[in-house]
Amino acid sequence: MKEYQVKGLTCANCARALEEQIQSLPYGEGATLSYSSGKLRVNERVNLEKVRAILATDGAYMVEDELPQRKRNPLLYLVGTSIFLFVMAFLLERFIGNEVVIVYIIATALSGYKTFIKGLKNIVRFRFNMDTLMTIALIGAFGIGEWKEATVVAILFGINEYLEGLGMERARRSLDMLLKQVPKEAIVICDGQTRVVSIDSLQVGDVVLVRPGEKIPSDGVVIQGKSSVNEAAITGESMPIEKETGMSVYGGSVNNEGMLHVQITKQYKDSSLSKILHLVQEAQETKTPLELLIQRFAKYYTPFIMVVALFVMTIPPLSFGVPWHDALYQGLAVLIVGCPCALILSSPIALLAGMTRNAKKGVLVKGGVHLETLGRVRTIAFDKTGTITKGKPHVTDVIAYIDENELLRIAASLESASSHPLAQAIVQKAKQHDISYKQPEQMETRTGSGIEGKIDGKRYRIGNERIFDQQDLSEQIQKDAEKLKSEGKTIVFLADEQHVLGLFGIADEVREESKAVIKQLHRIGIRRTVMLTGDHEKTAEQVAKQVGVTDVFAQLVPEQKVEKIKQLMKDDIVAMVGDGMNDAPALAHAHVGIAMGKGTDSAIETADVVLMQDHLGKLPEAIAIARRVNRTIRLNIAVALSLKAVALLLTIPGWLTLWIAILSDMGATIFVSVLSLLILWEKRTR
Repeated sequence: MKEYQVKGLTCANCARALEEQIQSLPYGEGATLSYSSGKLRVNERVNLEKVRAILATDGAYMVEDELPQRKRNPLLYLVGTSIFLFVMAFLLERFIGNEVVIVYIIATALSGYKTFIKGLKNIVRFRFNMDTLMTIALIGAFGIGEWKEATVVAILFGINEYLEGLGMERARRSLDMLLKQVPKEAIVICDGQTRVVSIDSLQVGDVVLVRPGEKIPSDGVVIQGKSSVNEAAITGESMPIEKETGMSVYGGSVNNEGMLHVQITKQYKDSSLSKILHLVQEAQETKTPLELLIQRFAKYYTPFIMVVALFVMTIPPLSFGVPWHDALYQGLAVLIVGCPCALILSSPIALLAGMTRNAKKGVLVKGGVHLETLGRVRTIAFDKTGTITKGKPHVTDVIAYIDENELLRIAASLESASSHPLAQAIVQKAKQHDISYKQPEQMETRTGSGIEGKIDGKRYRIGNERIFDQQDLSEQIQKDAEKLKSEGKTIVFLADEQHVLGLFGIADEVREESKAVIKQLHRIGIRRTVMLTGDHEKTAEQVAKQVGVTDVFAQLVPEQKVEKIKQLMKDDIVAMVGDGMNDAPALAHAHVGIAMGKGTDSAIETADVVLMQDHLGKLPEAIAIARRVNRTIRLNIAVALSLKAVALLLTIPGWLTLWIAILSDMGATIFVSVLSLLILWEKRTR
């Protein structure tokens, strides 16, 4: 399939009709035309000249065919001229006489000639859409001598058409702002020389120079330099993050002040920014069940309205003696009320606005259907390690039977030679207290239990309780150890040749924001928060108690996590949040899978939503935005149908006029467009 950008689409209903015509061409099966993104996808073998001809019937064209004079939308100027002519004709009617009809016809033609031409073609082809309804209404109004009303209908319809296009264009522009984050070139360092290359030509392993104020071209690792980096475009994090040698950086983020040498770890096409742009643009093309329902409804709704209008025109005069002029007038008004534009627009602008706002916040939603489902979630299941916790052990307790600083110095010296995560946690603890340590002498590893070594000529042992004889552990030491065990912590003992000198309690560190996020989720209406983990129960219960989740299930293998998700899905709409390869099956089975941005590729690819920040902070806001989108869509549909229903009811006493009909249709369209665009608006906080 080949993709083209299309401009000039007048409405969502018209885009759907054009799509159906293109699909009827040879090799046109599977073609899609999205009003919300302005993208056309067609088979490469389709006849493009015929596609262009079909688009031209609606005044639309491919961007590659765009001419300089077509860049400005002439509709606003034509409508403005029509309004001027109408006002002049209205004021001078008594002086001009019957010749004023010519002015009304000219004013109508300026605003409605495109609609009129398209409508006539549709009538010939027996295709019924908005243009068909408006054309019949205009012909009928002129036929019964309602010149003023016909002109007002054409003018208001022109304004409506302009505002409708403006609303969708505003939503598209908001998305296009993301595209401006894409760097175009990079400075590659090779053999001490620098050269400027396109970011598309960057290869893994290339070293690039990023000067202050420049964008980092692709994901990589800092190998030289120190600076603060603004990652707002990728993660939504507003505060700059300090970067130094060995730290990873995102492509598209901005280097603030220092000079950085970055080694590229991903080609641009595989970078985080590229994936965000690709997936958000792709997400616009997916239609939610509600959108599909509305489109099917509109397909049958328009012919139904024409039948209703026919009854209104014929039954009252034939059965109740109502004058034909009045009945025809009422029937024409019914046709205008029946335009389905507001109904079709009720969903796409809101979904596009919601996905764009979430993307700006660093939350990538891979489709409107996932955004809609996210807004209905009432139960959230979390993996523990790497999601609620940092997935990195740290020392939580130091129980010293000698001076604590001395205990840390000896322990860090012994562990400094080890790459084991528990050893590194103890070394990190010593660094936090600015305690200096040195390499041990005569190191000896005890597999499965610990290490021995000399510090300042004295022999020490560090490890788990298997490195000691049970008689070496006094009652107090055993009591302290049992307390740490009951809290689900791993214990490391340090001893010299005669005595145990102290204990270290080590646990996976809970993320700083986890407790606040869980509390916020409960506050916004998430009924149940569940933690799923492979850890043993005491550790899991300790973390669950610390962060405030409502349920915890421990000692689960990946298959059991899936079973738990399936059980939860029987009672509620469930989201699963995880970061590891072992979480991917559960992410796939949940109604909505949510992956951490720095999780494994398998988790990110499987998930429906990706939190680009490496924490849960944006999750409550993402759910709140999704819920707002759902509320907006429901309200849009209710208002669109209600205004039409009220207008149609006015036909019973004969109060429905062409003016009221077009204002009700126009009002509904403007309302759904503005309400949907408000999703993009965010209060500024100091």
